[in-house]
Amino acid sequence: MQRVRRLASITAIALLGVAALSACRSQPGVAAYVGDEQYTEEQVTSVIDDLSDRLGEQAGQQGAPPLPTRQQVVSALVLAEVCAQLDVPGGAQPISPDQFGLPPESEYAQTAAQAWTCITGLQAGGQVQPTQEELFDLVEKGRAAGVIPDDVTDEEAAGQLDGEQLRSSLAARDVVADAVAEQDVTVNPRYRPLEFPVLSFQAPQGNVIAVGIPLGDGDSGTVSERQ
Repeated sequence: MQRVRRLASITAIALLGVAALSACRSQPGVAAYVGDEQYTEEQVTSVIDDLSDRLGEQAGQQGAPPLPTRQQVVSALVLAEVCAQLDVPGGAQPISPDQFGLPPESEYAQTAAQAWTCITGLQAGGQVQPTQEELFDLVEKGRAAGVIPDDVTDEEAAGQLDGEQLRSSLAARDVVADAVAEQDVTVNPRYRPLEFPVLSFQAPQGNVIAVGIPLGDGDSGTVSERQ
């Protein structure tokens, strides 16, 4: 009987340990976790405010570059942090912060440049052949975006879409997706599904993600959504 009570006590300690672990990654004031690193909602706001201040009177005016959404900021911060832990192949042209049409000295432009430099490096590092399911999913996205003519069959569209650009994008996606899992990325539900665009369709209504990297999506974490 004493042994049963002892085992029950051990079980209780184990359960408490799991509960404590979950709780420490469920703070509503945290936008995302990457391993031991965390990005707070205040940091996300600071990145947007910094960019708005640098744009000055241009911010919000017609023709001015739009400010990134909070989701875009979190996406860039998470990917840049994940990529900092990766061994990215050299040889690819680094992405400059001034290529985004935003103040290059802003934190957002700097972070986005780091993320995209990582992606372009990984794209140059290899290729992955798409599955038939991936190809026809891509065709479906293209039709929804309005970039595939009605008189083009699914088979024809799939054949035209499959190429070096798609395969290198899939290679980059797979490497980062594995790193996201290994680095225990957790994203606040308010930002899910969070996806970084690797390859996009240039649609009339704006860019539509063709190949994206899920960042802390689905059951990746237990962060509580802030009300």
